[in-house]
Amino acid sequence: MKFKKFLRILLNILFWGFTIGIAALAVLVFIYGNDLPDYKKLATYAPPVATRLYASDGSLLIEYAEERRVFIDYDDMPAQLVNAFVAAEDQNFWTHPGIDVQGIMRALVNNGLHMMGFNARFSGASTITQQVAKNFFLTSERTISRKIKEAILALRLERTFSKEHILTLYMNQIYLGSRAYGVGSAALMYFNKPVSDLTLSECAFLAALPKAPNNRDNAIERRNYVLRRMVEEKYITQAQADAAAAEELNINSGFTAQMDEDFQYFAEDVRRQLLETLGRETLYNQGLYIKTTIVPELQHAASAALNKELDRYNSVRGENEPKLQGAIIAMNPHTGRIVAMSGGRSFRESSFNRATQAMRQIGSTIKPFVYLAALERGTSPQALILDAPIVGWRENDTLWKPENYDKKFLGDIPLRFALETSRNVPAVRLVQSLGVENAIEVAQRFGVYPSNLPNVNLSLALGSGETTLQRLVQGYSAFVNGGYLIQPKLVDYIQDRYGHTLGGNSVDLVKWQEDLLPPEKISDEQPLSDPQSLYQMVSILQGVVERGTGKQARVPGHTIAGKTGTTNDVKDIWFVGFSKNLIAGVYLGFDMPAPLGRGAGSHMAARVFADFMKTALANETNQPFSVPDGLTFMRVNRMSGASASDDPNGTIITEAFKPGQKPNPAPKKSQAQSGPVVGGVF
Repeated sequence: MKFKKFLRILLNILFWGFTIGIAALAVLVFIYGNDLPDYKKLATYAPPVATRLYASDGSLLIEYAEERRVFIDYDDMPAQLVNAFVAAEDQNFWTHPGIDVQGIMRALVNNGLHMMGFNARFSGASTITQQVAKNFFLTSERTISRKIKEAILALRLERTFSKEHILTLYMNQIYLGSRAYGVGSAALMYFNKPVSDLTLSECAFLAALPKAPNNRDNAIERRNYVLRRMVEEKYITQAQADAAAAEELNINSGFTAQMDEDFQYFAEDVRRQLLETLGRETLYNQGLYIKTTIVPELQHAASAALNKELDRYNSVRGENEPKLQGAIIAMNPHTGRIVAMSGGRSFRESSFNRATQAMRQIGSTIKPFVYLAALERGTSPQALILDAPIVGWRENDTLWKPENYDKKFLGDIPLRFALETSRNVPAVRLVQSLGVENAIEVAQRFGVYPSNLPNVNLSLALGSGETTLQRLVQGYSAFVNGGYLIQPKLVDYIQDRYGHTLGGNSVDLVKWQEDLLPPEKISDEQPLSDPQSLYQMVSILQGVVERGTGKQARVPGHTIAGKTGTTNDVKDIWFVGFSKNLIAGVYLGFDMPAPLGRGAGSHMAARVFADFMKTALANETNQPFSVPDGLTFMRVNRMSGASASDDPNGTIITEAFKPGQKPNPAPKKSQAQSGPVVGGVF
């Protein structure tokens, strides 16, 4: 009787305990389950994914990400990688409904034994599904209410999604150290390989990281624990585990991958441009694939050429003296694709990009645009211009006497010779003849100067105006591409995470193919100048390199044209030059403008150009510049412009004449070394 009474009481206790427990559970679910986040949105899971920047050859330059992540679909995950995470984190994952009662009891026992000093491993009871609930919807606070919400969400997730989908969420979201989120990013970060190429040892290493993401030594120990767990769960044999444990892991040094410094100025320019056009959220979180225009071989050559010249100059200066800085930019003049860009000595020292951000006086590099204004008006390249003293008064009543660099005057000389040797006084006379506004208008038309200059004056036409190296190279590109103002391009195309093309290098004016020379024009836009005048200018600039101030820019076996530039007191040094299909510009100067001193000059920039172009054109066949119809070529004396047959003395060159133009008459006497003084207010 007593036993039956005891049994009845016990059953009543169990019944009411179970009933009260169910009621309490229902109350908890009602209290904590009503205001939970919408977990169903995980059906279309699209996590923040790193944007990756690639060079033109497909090599990775850098990632832009607030969280480094490469999304991996479940079907693309190696089985042993999945098994490693399940064995390490949730051995009953494939059978439990979201929470693991057996795991909870096991954790209570193990943790109790551990706290009492027994040799039992401390363990948690959260399932993978619970971790998904916490990582996506909850905080990491250690409270009972958070654990209840976590359990409710886990049960709902299991009812809604497949185990495979839950694993996809987990393995793409979990933090694995070094700013790597998900197994795809971690595989690249630690082993520089996709998940499909991971070894068993590497899979176990990644599965060990959730418990110790920033502790490499502990991660190795955990790797071995994961291998033992995989044996216990019969995912692998003991022999496989032993072999994997003995494998040396080649983990990337420092757990991070650094971008080659040669590319940093270019990559930062891309980042700034895309931040402006796409916004931070899209650039850093939408997993874009950005194919840039940069050519690694040419980028390395450009950086090496620039730093070689800077080191040559800086090596003879005092330790505490300012360091010479500089920039180089190279692009295809037909498409605007920038193939190389370096904005200074070291990006680590200064991220200021002197190729695109530094506004500096351009000196004599303005002269081709001034002379083109004369050529457009029908003036012959061999027309004579007086190289003789000029004295004038500035508007502030100070005397002005422009001089040539050699302090000499040559009398009447051809326009070509004046530009090839970059003589200043003939340029002043030419601006006087053309009118300041007309001379400057060409530079504005070609994009060198902005169209809204507030104060147009003679000094602007002589190179005192400021612009960037990129704008100067852009302007010179029109000389060789048929007269079109091509916009510099940093990006070929952009794709989203699904492979849809968003945009890129839309070549508006030309249809460019590597085997199509010259490019096929597909735009109705009119050229900036007529083809005959443009060719005459290209021919003169070719003379600058062959026998003028740009001889240091010569590249043996290749046709090169270009122009030197030096400002007053040699504070800024320039060279812009081009072959038929590649243009490059070089700038050298101090960040705080100051004279470069004795021996410095435009030959330094020309040397940088030549060093770069020798590499860039090493495997290219020589291609002369295209000649438009209607020009007549005649041999003339370089100093007089007279026909070679009439004046056989002196250097003979070949000149391009437009219809109606012809060589000068043979000189009757030696050219005067001085001329009349021209006065006026300048």
